Amino acid sequence: HFRDSKRKVDYVLAYHYRKRLARHPPGVGSPEPTRASASLALVLNGGTELGRAQPQQQDGGQRDLQEWPGLPGDEVIELGPLDALEEEKRLQREEYERNLVEAGLEIEKDPENKSQGLSFVRIHAPWQVLSREAELLKIKMPTKKMYEITEEEGILKKLNEIWCKLTEPLQPQVPQQDNTNMKSLSYPFSREKIYLYNIKDKDTFFDNATRSRIVREILKRTSTKARNSMGIGTLIANNVYDAAYPLHDGEYEGQNDDMNERKLLYREWARYGVFYKFQPIDLIRKYFGEKIGLYFAWLGLYTEFLIPSSVVGIIVFLYGCITIESDIPSKEMCDQRNAFTMCPLCDKFCDYWNLSSACATARASHLFDNPATVFFSIFMALWATMFLEQWKRLQMRLSYFWDLTGLEEEEEHPRPEYENKLLQKKLKNKNITTENSNEHEKEKLTWSDRMPGYAANFGLILFMIMLTFSAVFGVIVYRITTAAALSFSTNETTRSNVRVTVTATAVIINLVVILILDEIYGAVAKWLTEI
Repeated sequence: HFRDSKRKVDYVLAYHYRKRLARHPPGVGSPEPTRASASLALVLNGGTELGRAQPQQQDGGQRDLQEWPGLPGDEVIELGPLDALEEEKRLQREEYERNLVEAGLEIEKDPENKSQGLSFVRIHAPWQVLSREAELLKIKMPTKKMYEITEEEGILKKLNEIWCKLTEPLQPQVPQQDNTNMKSLSYPFSREKIYLYNIKDKDTFFDNATRSRIVREILKRTSTKARNSMGIGTLIANNVYDAAYPLHDGEYEGQNDDMNERKLLYREWARYGVFYKFQPIDLIRKYFGEKIGLYFAWLGLYTEFLIPSSVVGIIVFLYGCITIESDIPSKEMCDQRNAFTMCPLCDKFCDYWNLSSACATARASHLFDNPATVFFSIFMALWATMFLEQWKRLQMRLSYFWDLTGLEEEEEHPRPEYENKLLQKKLKNKNITTENSNEHEKEKLTWSDRMPGYAANFGLILFMIMLTFSAVFGVIVYRITTAAALSFSTNETTRSNVRVTVTATAVIINLVVILILDEIYGAVAKWLTEI
């Protein structure tokens, strides 16, 4: 909460600051340098309280500092490159926070008492802002209208009751709704029809996830004039702010603290000790929002479906262990009485070898490749179809209970770097266009702007494909050369285990190459996105 312990913190902006130094002129006061305080503003309810020192804008772009009471004769030293950059960031922060206050948000800043350090800006969205933005975003909220949900009848109801009793120890201990048979009718929020909504307390009508989403939208569209800022994303990219994030709901550790949703999620969901329990998916949705809730709903269903597939896989493996003694090919290969002599693996240097030397490989392959694997492959094909259909049912069910029906997918906002490049082009065109040009025409990047990026994309993708093929070809060459080299060995054990050694080392090399290429792909993809 804010310092008044009433207004809730909906979002936090974090940044590092560094103050410049002021010095006394020769012969006045102490010769030691003193710190000149930068402007300190504490903005509450749209108001501003200024500290004792405040920079003033002059005609020539120069700024001086008002003298502090009790410190006569202070003057500002000439700004170095680092101080000038910090001053520019400070001005951008002040302008951005001033625009946030004009948008209706209430902010509270930490005092910058040190010469440098980390500071935070706490943001609170009052009811007027929440209701206005909820109407603009068309957020569905529960109304006073209630309707009854019909329950299943007959044998399905009895089976559901039996299943609930059997899985009761696996259910998370979270508060449940008093009446699960009744559901509130939800409708996009409208200030003109506010009487329709079930508003018991304006402070809790919008949950934490909705409040954070609303403030985030305001932060993304609030801009500043400094360096053509396009919102909080550009300010973070330019290191004006270090981060922007919502706060958690209290502490999750400790026995004496009051119970909150975060602690409840930690105890019943986010610990290894409760891995066997079902997920409190409704509480996850309430705390993190619908998008995160749907993700964990999919992840939970996928994990549940992996249980029968893993059980069937273990059964197939055990079948291979049981039938390994009756497998005719492996029995013939492992029988020492059948002295089958095989042709040399290479010319000139390789010798004849016995088929019984491949006994261990034949037995190991039977464990994973036996007649039961045919059934397992058919089962996995049906499993994939069943999982897909079950997820469709669960998704529709959650969409109904969470009032997501008819909800359109949110349009992905352009990256701040793209918006900045677009703005630079627009400002450049303004300098060369005539007054008769259509200023209302929507600016966009042309093919000449995109061609260098497309060329770099195509060239790098082609290079990475060739690199992948080269890695695969290199592993093949390694297998051939290593097998030939080991076959020349004078050690009988080495020659008899050529196949196992080559296969094992090739698998390790493949793993290392995949991990290295994965890091390279990630770095290249990030670079291609930013160009």
